[in-house]
Amino acid sequence: MTDHEHVERTLVVNWPTWLAPLIDLGLILIAFGLAYVARYELQLLRPLDEAFRARFEPFVPYALLFAVSQMVSMQQHNLYRHVRGRSWGDELLAIANGATNTLVLVMGVSFLLQPLVFSRLLLLYAGVFAVVLLSLARAVYRVIRAYQRQQGIGVERVLVVGAGEIGLAVLRNMLARPDLGYQVVGFVDRDPERGSADIGRLRGLGGIDNLPRLLAEERVDLVIVTLSWEHQRDILEIVRECDRRDVPVRIVPDLFQLKLSRMRVENLAGIPLLSLHNEVRIPRTERMIKRVIDIVVVIISAPVWLPIFALVALAIRLEGPGPILYGQERVGEGGRRFRVWKFRSMVENADALKARLVAEQGLDPRHPKLKYDPRITRVGRVIRRFSLDELPQIFNVLVGEMSLVGPRPPTPDEVAHYEPWHLQRLKTRGGLTGLWQVSGRSDVPFEEMVLLDLYYIENWSLMLDLQILLRTIPRVVLGSGAY
Repeated sequence: MTDHEHVERTLVVNWPTWLAPLIDLGLILIAFGLAYVARYELQLLRPLDEAFRARFEPFVPYALLFAVSQMVSMQQHNLYRHVRGRSWGDELLAIANGATNTLVLVMGVSFLLQPLVFSRLLLLYAGVFAVVLLSLARAVYRVIRAYQRQQGIGVERVLVVGAGEIGLAVLRNMLARPDLGYQVVGFVDRDPERGSADIGRLRGLGGIDNLPRLLAEERVDLVIVTLSWEHQRDILEIVRECDRRDVPVRIVPDLFQLKLSRMRVENLAGIPLLSLHNEVRIPRTERMIKRVIDIVVVIISAPVWLPIFALVALAIRLEGPGPILYGQERVGEGGRRFRVWKFRSMVENADALKARLVAEQGLDPRHPKLKYDPRITRVGRVIRRFSLDELPQIFNVLVGEMSLVGPRPPTPDEVAHYEPWHLQRLKTRGGLTGLWQVSGRSDVPFEEMVLLDLYYIENWSLMLDLQILLRTIPRVVLGSGAY
């Protein structure tokens, strides 16, 4: 295997193409065995007279028919091919859809054959067990694959050509979705100056003239070109150079430089019309749903956070004099200012010392994080490690100034240093937690934080919020990236 050969092949060698269908066949037969036990041994849902008990052998042909039909359906949904970016939820829906169709098929066959021994309830059990087992198997596979990628197996080293808007969109998608298996080597641009400016930990590697050298030195597995079609000559030259070095190239076409999520399709007597909107924001209906969920979750979880709230307040009071709560002005959605509430974790004159510490330690004024902050109290160091100082912001959530999940609301002095594209992260309510927190918290540089926030706004869904909330729990418990 050459240095430039697709690293994903390592993963394919470890998971032969015949293994997944063989495992699925075994799981479906196990599902039928469990269904038989549930129906005739445990007699779930509907008790059975002893005279109507049946042996398992008459159901074997139906089990095989079910297995073949289910596996054909899964093959049609490409579940036996590695499709990068496909979620476990998509696989679950495909499995459930196949099981439903298969149940209809097997019941139809039994209706035509009129066997002496048959149980529709057993077949229903088998369908449910099959969906559960097949879905769990894919979840386990995803965990194993994620571990392999952490070890560098199946990870592609990617070089992005173009640092414009669409280039940033590609970069933030890769940052936000480490499960895709991409490792960003860096980026280049037609403008050498823009191509040399690092974005957080993403390296600017200069102009596109550096491409031949970078392909060799950086062991690039994939090049993604995000240049506009008006630069066709450059694109063709990049493709030729990559072909000579046997490096795959992917090009983002002009149409998709207009984000699909920002398009609306209308019909004019059969002629499709594209309506475009360039704003990065969560649509109004989804915002209403998100707001309702925030309130419900806060109220339901009150028995958990209220005792913690009381204990932290008591610890701060016992440590010494001074206020328990600390209010700080932040910039929220649309640039509106509000006061965010936190448990006091620093000395009382902390704000007066901030500017001097930022200057002395050479911190980024847009996102200053002091790893060893002398202003933090003893209790403050503990509650900050586990993010308990943020707990009073639940009240900001209740009054609608913040959300459970969203971008971190910045301070006015941080916003004063923003570039225009940074301001897009203020297009929605700030959150208690967010994508950047679960991606490294204080260890994530500012530009990466903005890219992750924009990805969140563009791709918001209930499932994404749930994933972030679930990923927040181990981050908080372990205290990783917090200071």
